[in-house]
Amino acid sequence: MARKRKGRDISGWLVVDKPAGLTSTAVVNKVRWAFDARKAGHAGTLDPEATGVLAVALGEATKTVPYITDALKAYEFTVRFGQATRTDDAEGEVIATSDLRPSDDEIKEALHQFVGDIQQVPPQFSAVMIDGERAYKRARDGEEMEIAARPLFVDELTLLDRPDTDHAVLMLVCGKGGYVRSIARDLGEALGCLGHVLRLRRVWSGPFEAEDGLSLEQLDALARTPELDAHLLPLEEGLADLPELTCTPEAAARLRNGNPAMVIASGVEYGDECWVSCDGVPVAVGRYKSGEVHPSRVFVTA
Repeated sequence: MARKRKGRDISGWLVVDKPAGLTSTAVVNKVRWAFDARKAGHAGTLDPEATGVLAVALGEATKTVPYITDALKAYEFTVRFGQATRTDDAEGEVIATSDLRPSDDEIKEALHQFVGDIQQVPPQFSAVMIDGERAYKRARDGEEMEIAARPLFVDELTLLDRPDTDHAVLMLVCGKGGYVRSIARDLGEALGCLGHVLRLRRVWSGPFEAEDGLSLEQLDALARTPELDAHLLPLEEGLADLPELTCTPEAAARLRNGNPAMVIASGVEYGDECWVSCDGVPVAVGRYKSGEVHPSRVFVTA
């Protein structure tokens, strides 16, 4: 018989302003401890030295994680020109240098090739799977790998500031699976001067913004208190990009059992993905078909 996981049945989202020096997993574990929650997960890994939005889902909200993972995200980052590193960031050893430095106009012109639907090769030190093993594990052993390019949608890539000739501050807005380190590496190569990420901050992720996030110091101070619960956002925050439909209590019971049910709908078309609520409580996510929603995920809420 499976052992029941200890902790509270609590659901919702907490936005953490992650500091540098911690893994995303370490932050999730701290949030789970602070809430005494049974289940927690996050929507989109940040590198240990990166800061900013880490959206942590608790309980039933973990079922909405894919919708935040797929949403657009914004990053503010600093590129260091003239140096390529093994990790494409400041943590790795310098493997090549260049005395060339681009002008502001040259940077702005080069940025155009990284906007829209592009192909991006992840860094050697990344979590992509290569023959069943994480790339970073092979890279740590000194192995050079051929990593296939992957599609990425870039909505925006702009030059924000130029502190000096060695550095440029950029803003990237992109979809799922983007590696800022790859953008910096490829931009440096395109400009003929090499480059890597010096600093990286995720400014927002879907509906969640860094300025609304709790610091780890605040999290520690409020841990295991009702005041911390007050910072928890409802699980439907993770469904902000989907239309909301409503239903009756009878239909809600059918949906929660995994069966199609009639809904009150407007502004949706056949086959659209949506979420359904009953008396303000999330019930399910599914596809709208001929007046009914066919559920793909259901929520068990108190």
